[in-house]
Amino acid sequence: MALVDMTVVEQRYRAVLAVLAGRPVTEVAAKVGVSRQTLHVWLARYRESGLGGLVDQSHRPVSCPHRAEAAVETAVYELRRHHPRWGLRRIRHEQRSSPSP
Repeated sequence: MALVDMTVVEQRYRAVLAVLAGRPVTEVAAKVGVSRQTLHVWLARYRESGLGGLVDQSHRPVSCPHRAEAAVETAVYELRRHHPRWGLRRIRHEQRSSPSP
């Protein structure tokens, strides 16, 4: 019998089907090599979105609360472009001492 590589989605789908067929989550998670919590996440995604819910999802945050405003970011990029050796302290000093538009 030849070894067949399964995609990640197929592996997750088989694990979900095993649990839905009545096998214990702990047993299936151990066999697949994931935590029980991960298997429960897969089950919830499968129930909500079907097979498409088992695809890898991005962990990138939607927003970043401490990100600088676009105008400040642009000004810093311009200062860095014109003065590549300037560090954080000098750029901060220049930003504070420059007149606001």
